[in-house]
Amino acid sequence: MEGGEELKLSKRAGTIITLEELVEKVGVDAARYTLIRYPVNTPMVMDIDILRRNTNENPVYYVQYAHARIAGVLRNTQVLGISSDLSAFDPSQLSHDRENELLGALAEYPSVVASAAEFREPHRVARYLEELAGVYHGFYADCRVMPLGDETPAPIHSARAALCAATMQVLANGLELLGVSAPERM
Repeated sequence: MEGGEELKLSKRAGTIITLEELVEKVGVDAARYTLIRYPVNTPMVMDIDILRRNTNENPVYYVQYAHARIAGVLRNTQVLGISSDLSAFDPSQLSHDRENELLGALAEYPSVVASAAEFREPHRVARYLEELAGVYHGFYADCRVMPLGDETPAPIHSARAALCAATMQVLANGLELLGVSAPERM
């Protein structure tokens, strides 16, 4: 789709968009991600206008933004002296439903990658990353990672920062598997 109009691609009718044209219109990351996020045996509907936007409607932007948002959060926690070191992660500090949902989503990553490799279906990784980004955005909205105002950093802040670091690592690894960049700023 482009300009709200569906374009039926057909070599016979001469209505094709080359990969080069697609990359020109939406960029390398959006083109690659969009082509990967669909199973090979299903029709693909690609809305060029959405892929040009920096909004949550754009799936590659949504995932990359989650990664960049976490990078920003971790920069801020570092300034406050809050550790995000995974080796010191204390899961007993986490009790909020959003924290547990994020931990559960992170635990799915190895099996998602294994099944994507076994069945040669990279779209599984792309769809998982979108789900993980959504879970992270919910966590971010409901759980403060940094203390407010004069509040002293507490173990909960370190546990949440470590959870952020783990999420950022999984997003970066998944995007790398797909050949898509994982920006730290957007």
